[in-house]
Amino acid sequence: MPSKIPRGYEHVDVSQFQYQLPEKLIAQFPLERRTDCRLLSLNGASGDMADLKFMDILGLLKRDDLLVLNDTRVVPARLYGHKQSGGRIELLVERVIDPLSALTQIRANKALKPGSLIHLQSGAEAVEAVVKQRTGGFYMVRFSAPVTEIMQREGHVPLPPYIKRHDTSVDAERYQTVYARCSGAVAAPTAGLHFDRALLKRLRAQGVDTAFLTLHVGAGSFQPLRVNDVRQHRMHPEWVEVPTLLCERITRARARGARVVAVGTTVVRALETAAASGELRPFAGDSRLFIYPGFRFHVIDAMITNFHLPGSTLLMLVCAFSGTSHILAAYAHAIERRYRFYSYGDAMFLTPCASSLADSAHEV
Repeated sequence: MPSKIPRGYEHVDVSQFQYQLPEKLIAQFPLERRTDCRLLSLNGASGDMADLKFMDILGLLKRDDLLVLNDTRVVPARLYGHKQSGGRIELLVERVIDPLSALTQIRANKALKPGSLIHLQSGAEAVEAVVKQRTGGFYMVRFSAPVTEIMQREGHVPLPPYIKRHDTSVDAERYQTVYARCSGAVAAPTAGLHFDRALLKRLRAQGVDTAFLTLHVGAGSFQPLRVNDVRQHRMHPEWVEVPTLLCERITRARARGARVVAVGTTVVRALETAAASGELRPFAGDSRLFIYPGFRFHVIDAMITNFHLPGSTLLMLVCAFSGTSHILAAYAHAIERRYRFYSYGDAMFLTPCASSLADSAHEV
């Protein structure tokens, strides 16, 4: 689902969303406590910034604000195996299609052809998988045993490619939000990783309301754009559920003049998918919504998010919300101040630039 782009955004070049990041600023491990990270606050209207700690979110959020979180749960989707020739193979299960079939990404020394046989590491039990077909960057694979059982028995935490190490028992807990409950994601909704149960309790005690939706984050989150003109990019589908109760709570929040604050870009995409008609409605199904500058937001008033990769669709989303120049200036500031980047890194609190809101934004 492409954005509706107004005049002046007929061409958006991917080169507008690049920045240089020193590799040493990419966080390789989580901090000791979830709430220990730093928080860069950015006013999208003025471009003003403030260097804070994540616990300062208690002062940034107001009584009656509605904090919306993504309750997806990361599954152990990374599997290791080998080809008949002995060459190593790594599979990342993107989506389970039926008990024995899954859409996957495959990393091997060369592309696999339909009919290729994969032997998976599975203890004493022999497990095999056959490549059925290739669709873009994904492979449809059929397994000799139920996919979910294989993942639970042999799967690894699907850490993103910029974390240059194998997963550990620490990741099994920390690459998961404390409120995760609906299994299906192959990447964490990382803005939510900073919340622990004690912080959520304090927020509720000060009158901040919380609500949940589900978006199962796919491996497509880390795929680079292969086009220069951003408008030509097509998002890989991700499954979304925005329940009726949440829509009703957002309507009540609007009626009392409260803000809707999204925890993560996944929540933003889910809510804006449900409001694609201009009116927020319950939604369950795949979303291909691609948000980039020129998009008009109908639901959210602020967002909490991590830092995103250069040229990524997620960076384009936050640029659409707070303004490209303001976001890139904030990233330059974060690099200068040595913030930690990406999944296990630090966070931002963003408010919108004036041009990002639809005329009816506060009437949804």
